Order: sequence, then structure tokens, then C-alpha cells
Amino acid sequence: MSQLRLEELSASTIVYVNSLGLKPGQEQFVSPVSYAAAAAVTPPHTAWQRVVLEDDRVVGFIHGNFDPDAHEEEFRAALWRINVDADVQGRGVGTFAVQALIEEARRRGVDRLTVLWERGEDGPEEFFLHVGFKPVGETPYGEVIGAIDL
Repeated sequence: MSQLRLEELSASTIVYVNSLGLKPGQEQFVSPVSYAAAAAVTPPHTAWQRVVLEDDRVVGFIHGNFDPDAHEEEFRAALWRINVDADVQGRGVGTFAVQALIEEARRRGVDRLTVLWERGEDGPEEFFLHVGFKPVGETPYGEVIGAIDL
């Protein structure tokens, strides 16, 4: 795999992010990236959104959120979404993106990063456990609350 790098989500990259491919069965766990992009322009502007590029090709997207005033702990410093193109899944792109978000959290003085996921075949649970999240609870809707203590 070539060198990976991050760039902020922009008008020139969102089109590519919206066209990232999924493996069969993953679509039930992913909403369109444009939903995440819309959330970033609404107050209080707490979103941290980056695209992952391999050479000049967009191969992934990560959306973190930093809102120290959020009422629920799991939303104060959170991984809201991650998408990796089907062609490059399993090659370290997602791990690279999560590590970048962890570094951003540390830079901001955050001591815990959280993520929510649904369990299910072809779901993201195995990936989140692989990168270090540990289940710490469950939402009223049955989603797993995972956390990494930094």
C-alpha cells in the first residue's frame, strides 16, 4: 500500500467520499456520508472530518466529534463514522484513520474516545474491537457503546 495521508473534507473530496464502495452486507450499517457532512455545518461546529488518500485517490473517510458540553458522555469525544472503500478494506486504511482521530483527541486533552455500533453479520464490531475499542455499555436502542481510554 502506498503512503496514506489525511486531508480535511472539502467540496472537492465529498463527491469521492460519497462514492466509496461497500462490501456486500455493509450497506445496512452505513448511512450516506452527506448526512455527516451536513452535521458539520450546523452549530456548534464540533465535527472533525477527514478524508484518507492513497496517493491522490480518496480511499476512506472519518468523522469525529468533540463536544465537551454534550450531556451524554459517549458524545463528548466520539467517532461518529468511518468508511473505507471496499477495494482497500483490510489493508490498514481504517486503522490509520482511527489512529489519526486518537491523536487529535489526545491533542485536545481528551482522555476517552467512544463509538457506537450495531452488532450483526458484516457489521463493524470486529474492526472496532481490532483497533482497541472495548464495549462499555449499550444504548436504549441496542447499539454497543465502545470506548478507548487514552
